[in-house]
Amino acid sequence: MTQPTPPHAAQDAAAALWHPDNIPNPYPAYERVRALSQGGVLRLDHGTWVGLYLTGHAVNSAVLRFPGAISGGGMEGAVALSDGLRLLQPMMIFRNGAAHARLRGLVSAAFTPRVIEEQRELVRALIAELLTGLRAQGPGADLVAGLANPLPARVIMGMLGLSGEDEARFVRWSASVADLLGSASQSPELMARIDADAREMRAYFRDLAGELRARPRPGLLSAMAAVEDGGERLSGDELLANAVLLLTAGHETTSNLIPGGLLELSRQPDAWAALVAQPRHAGVADELLRVVSPVQVDGRALSAPLTVAGQTLPAGAFTQLLLGAANRDPEVFPEPDRLDWDRPNSARHLAFAAGPHYCLGASLARLEIAEVFAALAEQFPHLRVEPAPPFKPNPGLRGPARLRVWLEG
Repeated sequence: MTQPTPPHAAQDAAAALWHPDNIPNPYPAYERVRALSQGGVLRLDHGTWVGLYLTGHAVNSAVLRFPGAISGGGMEGAVALSDGLRLLQPMMIFRNGAAHARLRGLVSAAFTPRVIEEQRELVRALIAELLTGLRAQGPGADLVAGLANPLPARVIMGMLGLSGEDEARFVRWSASVADLLGSASQSPELMARIDADAREMRAYFRDLAGELRARPRPGLLSAMAAVEDGGERLSGDELLANAVLLLTAGHETTSNLIPGGLLELSRQPDAWAALVAQPRHAGVADELLRVVSPVQVDGRALSAPLTVAGQTLPAGAFTQLLLGAANRDPEVFPEPDRLDWDRPNSARHLAFAAGPHYCLGASLARLEIAEVFAALAEQFPHLRVEPAPPFKPNPGLRGPARLRVWLEG
């Protein structure tokens, strides 16, 4: 069993995880929690429930793979929901067991490795086009607006079969869903914006399932609308919610990783020099994902006790999965803060979660990351970035809001 930690120290350490001042560099706060943890677990008793803050790689991995760990606890079957939460409710990330397996099976049937590999030339062409545009803007161009946002948005929209004319709208929608999923703030103003965007999304996608089945067109949306498994199809709400999920997941992870990775490389010149020397090293994407961890935090409710590493996590507890801390666990990754393209176990990171909710788009994200950083290293070996950019106010899905770059060859 986990042993209690002095309550004030534990509460202060847990509260610091969500402080906006720590978003640009959350790792000292994670290390404070890790130092108070036993076996990578910090326990806080809240009277009627127990909160567990998980910093260790082993315990995070075990919870993610545990059939009794519930994703989106409280969403299934909930009735009184805001427009934003009602949009999220049918997403596969808020389903568990057979309901999750059904949705994932229907979507993954249209999301194959062949489809992903077919995007490589498109990704390369988009990167070339966007880098040309950034270079034309001159010194101090914003990498987020000029590359990190439009690239994954255009790729996933093209895969879904959505019009490029709606790019700005889709990026805005993606940001709203990301704020709902990962922001510590639930202010009335934020929730009103999210609800308005949710209503707009529903209007856009209204009756789309029927239209796509009657008049198929290229892209994953038509494939998702048409696919059947034992006579089962996605309902209109399920198609909408999981299209939005793919749009958001396909955009947010990569759009945060690109500027976050470049900022990290600016602080580790030896790693940048090694990348310039070998831009297409096979370990680049996974090592960047490990160190940058664009998804910093996830959560699971435990419907049954779980014993891991000699301690028991009790049923009824809610676990805060500190993936950013797990990906820098020194017991698994020696010198965890250092980017090392030859690190033999980089792919053990939990940036895409693990278990039944492992990210469907992981291979697409790896492709985009590898191609972006190869192009930057090949074309701009003396590239510079601003040292302390502003970050989005989102501790869960973390990334710079802006990153000014000087593209020097």
